[in-house]
Amino acid sequence: MTVNVGVHPANPSLYHLSRLGLLEEALRPLGETVAWHQIGGLRTAAALADGTIDFGGTGSTPPLSAQAAGHDLVYAAVSAPRPGHGALLVRAGSGIGSVADLKGRTIHLAIGSWQTHFVGKALTGHGLSYGTDITAERSAADSYAQLLDGRIDAWVGQGAELSAARREGRVRTLAEAGDVIADRSVFFTRRDVADTRPELIAVIVSALQAADDWAAGHLDEAAAIAAADQGGTAADWREALAALPWRIEPVSDAFVAEQQEAADILAATGFLPRPITVADARHPGLDAAAAPVLAAATPEK
Repeated sequence: MTVNVGVHPANPSLYHLSRLGLLEEALRPLGETVAWHQIGGLRTAAALADGTIDFGGTGSTPPLSAQAAGHDLVYAAVSAPRPGHGALLVRAGSGIGSVADLKGRTIHLAIGSWQTHFVGKALTGHGLSYGTDITAERSAADSYAQLLDGRIDAWVGQGAELSAARREGRVRTLAEAGDVIADRSVFFTRRDVADTRPELIAVIVSALQAADDWAAGHLDEAAAIAAADQGGTAADWREALAALPWRIEPVSDAFVAEQQEAADILAATGFLPRPITVADARHPGLDAAAAPVLAAATPEK
């Protein structure tokens, strides 16, 4: 049997796992093979639903959108919180002093990604609504340039792009993502896969931790790979990768509560078409299979 795994460069754990051969090695004793599919984060849930992939990972928002759309996904594991992963930036000297000053302004962000959760919660904390008080536009290749020349008012940067922008010193941080949300990578599968093959998903989850262990111990090599593959400098990538926790955790009550808060905010703003109950996407059998392998795979900190 072949297990189909979705991967995209913005998910560092899956990105490295797809390059290292660790999952192939782990599946061999089970008589399984893996096929890797390049799937953008916003398409992951649909690719799960139509059977293109059996397992994928994104940030916090896409699984909420998928659940609201009626896709029967279940959570398999999450990353530890990523406090240095992203930030909401404005031009230095722009006169925008706080998130409250963004009312009526234009923000570039990766709409539908974890950045929507981040911006939505940041605005809510200052009495504003993502749905009515700002203009959210999808980030483009020149979003940073648009910020600097005043065509937009704020931009959510992440990874190497964030490192580069801060190094140049022409922006100011309005809000750190990690101060607003836990900002986790989230890994999920279909309910039918979890029902019938929880041990297979547990192997994938364990391999994700092995890939994280490799990246944490080979930051220079990982940064060089990312720069060659995705652009940017190795130095900026190393700074971005060094800020990640490189730790996979079981699904927990705390995570479900984080996601429920996000779902409630995004439903209230109209981003989600209906309210959802996040706990419906938790799978006790999968929790029971994944937790012990993560406990065994994760080094003592």
